[in-house]
Amino acid sequence: MPDTQRRFVITGAASGIGRSVAELAADTGAAVSLVDIDVTGLEVIAASLRERGVRVTTIVADLSRAEEPSRVVAESAEFLGGIDVLVSNAGAPVYARLTDLTVDGFDQAVALNVRATWLLGQAAHPWLSESGGNIVVTGSTCGHWPAPPQGAYSVAKAGLLMLVKQMALEWSPDGIRCNSASPGPTMTGLTEGVFNDLRDPKQRAVREMREARLPTRKLGTADDVAHTIMFLASPEASQITGIDILVDGGTSVTTLASAGIEAGH
Repeated sequence: MPDTQRRFVITGAASGIGRSVAELAADTGAAVSLVDIDVTGLEVIAASLRERGVRVTTIVADLSRAEEPSRVVAESAEFLGGIDVLVSNAGAPVYARLTDLTVDGFDQAVALNVRATWLLGQAAHPWLSESGGNIVVTGSTCGHWPAPPQGAYSVAKAGLLMLVKQMALEWSPDGIRCNSASPGPTMTGLTEGVFNDLRDPKQRAVREMREARLPTRKLGTADDVAHTIMFLASPEASQITGIDILVDGGTSVTTLASAGIEAGH
C-alpha cells in the first residue's frame, strides 16, 4: 500500500514523541487517529494537521483502563477504514523506590506501560493482519537497565520489550511485524522542569552533566525517536521484526567507562 494511503493509530499523540510521529506520518500523506488523555493537547495537534489537509480524528482515552484499548482500536478502524500502523507510545514513569512503592503504583505502571500495548495489539490484530501492517512500541533504556527510583517503570518497560518479542514471534506469521524503539535521555514534555530550559541554572547544570556522560555529548529529541519509529513502520524495514533499537546517544556502550575501567586496568 502506498505511503499516501497508510493509516496510523498513534497513542500518546498530544505531545513529545507521539506528536512528532504524527507530524512525520502526516508528511507522508497518511491518515491518522490520535489518542491521548490530554484533550487540549490532542486538539492542538489535530488542528495543526487539519490545516495541512491531513485526514485526522482524535480519541480521548485513559489506556491504563482495561476497556479502553479495544474502544480506541474500534473507533480508529471505523474512521480510517482499517489500520496499517499501530504506534503504541503512551507511557509514564512512576517515581518511587521499591521500599516505598505501593501496589497501586506498581499496577498502574504495568497497566499503562505493558498491558495497554498488549490489549491494543490484540484488538488491532485482525486489521493489521488484513493490511500486512505493523506495530511499533516506544520502550525505554530503563527496560534494559535498572533506574532508581523508577523500579516499577523499569520492570514495566522490561516487560514491554519482551511483549514486543512475543508478539513478533506469534504474529509475524500473520503478516504483522512488531518492533520497538527505546529512548535514552530525551527532551520531551516529561522532562520539563528537569533539563529542557537552559535559562534555568539548575536545569542547565543537569543538562550539562547528562550530556557530558553521553558519547554523542547531546541529549536526544522527540524527533530523533520519531524518525526511528517511522523507519521501523516503513516498508524499508519489511524484514525486521522483534527487535529494539536504542535511541540513547550511546548510553548502552558506557557501562565499563562509567565504572572507571580504562585501557590496561
